[in-house]
Amino acid sequence: MTRRSDGTRSAGSTGPAGSGGAPDGRGHLVAVVVPEPGDAVAVVERAVAGSEIAVVCLRAGAKDGRAALDRALAAAESRGCRAHGGPRVLGVDPADALPALREELRTLDPERLHTLDPDPVHTGMDEASGVPSYGVPDAYTETAAVALAAARAHQTETGRPLYVDCLRAEQGSGGTAAVRHPAPVNWLSAGFDGRLTAFWPTAAGVVRWYEELPGGRWRGPELLEGPGLLPGLLVVRDPHGLPHLLGLRRTARGDGGVDVEVVHTAQYRTGRPLAPWSTLGGPNAAAWRKGREVGFPAAAFDAAGDLWVFVRNFGHSVSHRRRSADGGWTPWQHLSGLRVADDLVAVTAEHGGVELFARARDTSAVLRWCQGPDGSWREDRGLPFAARPGSLAPAAEPGAVLFRDARTGRTCFWRPGAPGPYPLDDPESGSGAPSAARGVELAGWGYSVLVGRGTDGTCALGAHPAGRPDTGVWWQEAGAPSFGAPAAAVGRSGRLAVATRLPGGRLLVARRDESRDGLVLDGWRAVGG
Repeated sequence: MTRRSDGTRSAGSTGPAGSGGAPDGRGHLVAVVVPEPGDAVAVVERAVAGSEIAVVCLRAGAKDGRAALDRALAAAESRGCRAHGGPRVLGVDPADALPALREELRTLDPERLHTLDPDPVHTGMDEASGVPSYGVPDAYTETAAVALAAARAHQTETGRPLYVDCLRAEQGSGGTAAVRHPAPVNWLSAGFDGRLTAFWPTAAGVVRWYEELPGGRWRGPELLEGPGLLPGLLVVRDPHGLPHLLGLRRTARGDGGVDVEVVHTAQYRTGRPLAPWSTLGGPNAAAWRKGREVGFPAAAFDAAGDLWVFVRNFGHSVSHRRRSADGGWTPWQHLSGLRVADDLVAVTAEHGGVELFARARDTSAVLRWCQGPDGSWREDRGLPFAARPGSLAPAAEPGAVLFRDARTGRTCFWRPGAPGPYPLDDPESGSGAPSAARGVELAGWGYSVLVGRGTDGTCALGAHPAGRPDTGVWWQEAGAPSFGAPAAAVGRSGRLAVATRLPGGRLLVARRDESRDGLVLDGWRAVGG
């Protein structure tokens, strides 16, 4: 392995699987669906290199909005993107847009669809009527809802995954668009028998890929049951290593409103049907206008096997429910403390309990909640770091978190009691937090493994002695492109597996070659699609 101690990647390294014949990544078409051209600017600014951007607008909008979009597309091209012609204007209102938008998606057949937030956060409240007010036009939410419906219909019609991001301006981020329903970080799972399973959210629900035999042929992507799921997913493992899936489901009401509720399921055998999705409701479910704003869930298991689920509620504080090991759920309960943004991460601590981290809404601080000996929760506002939006993730070590520093952008590690965070990466290494796995043995020593996506769209693999990120991280290119964040998993035997996604519903998968010294992968295989 190559140890990076000077903040730069080693030159000339092709990574452990450089000779494994990984297919080249190819560009992918992203449909951006918005009310008017100017509404697409913040969305286009998030486009990553290799994207071909097709902007679809319901209305023509004003000249200044079109000019702003032209500038945003030009800037995207300088980052390695390409504009798929000029904006396509459907000339319809949101209420009448579904047929025209479905036809446009048939013509474009995109790999991804980006739109706005169908359930925005309120900015005010009419106390007399109890109706929230919002800082965005109604056309934003109406366009997002019809875009989701068109995307689901298109995926159902074609049978191919259509990946969706709903974006909104994140408060305190200078207008930068943030993902409303986050994609999973640890989306690869190893079963009892060593077979791998991968999960990912799409327009029509969660899709799954899985191995028929360990190291053998794969099936998928297959669409799992779960109508009405919004395009985000959380995958957490219970103490037995079984994957549990949590997300949000959005359903129409008879009175014209919508209900958004937290839902949960689990996979108890690789390749077999999931357990039925069960609803946890939401902390503000009694009033649908408040309930639709529920944040995306964070969750973790404690050592006793209880599942703790946390969400941001209507008032921007935290609510939680707990499922005991015998299957019973507590009611929603409130945690006191500062107002939070949507970035919540739950971890299992060294003592076996569950702790929660969250970005504060009104400052750059990160907050932590933990339980005292009597079971009561207390808030810790003194954490010595600030995190970029969307970058908090569980570390491999119990009770610790990974994040990107708000100022430098470097990937960092922090655990309770540490005087400060440990930098793990350089500022040019991409965005988001890496996936982390523990239990890998190298030369008789235990290691934690990190896998992330660099700014050039390739997968990078890192490792550090278990529990000692302060000793430095060994990073190397893994020799594979990655369409989105890669993931890692360690089976019961201790063998490491790494997976990335490619356009077309395909995965690239590699396992560690245990016949060789070091962190060497045995060659990438394209599966699925």
